[in-house]
Amino acid sequence: MKEFLVEITTTVPEGTSQDEVDRRRAAEAVRAKELAATGHLGRLWRPAGELRSIGIWSAADEADLRANVLDTLPLRSWMTLTVTLLEPHPNDPGPAEPGT
Repeated sequence: MKEFLVEITTTVPEGTSQDEVDRRRAAEAVRAKELAATGHLGRLWRPAGELRSIGIWSAADEADLRANVLDTLPLRSWMTLTVTLLEPHPNDPGPAEPGT
């Protein structure tokens, strides 16, 4: 599987009821847990003070990522995405050891 940096900005359409927003956000949390369990969602951050997300996602390729992963998110129709394919850097120290 390939890794991708995905930047997500979600904009709720004007006039959307709070009930609809709450329903979709709850469904989004469930779907994110499912995608993490299958290895498609590795990490997810929200920059301090911003209403956007930055995450590490995995898929066979970008087409697979978009069609079978990102497009399955309940908030997808409200999202703007920037997808960047990542490759290992020769100076990457690797994952941190637990407890460090």
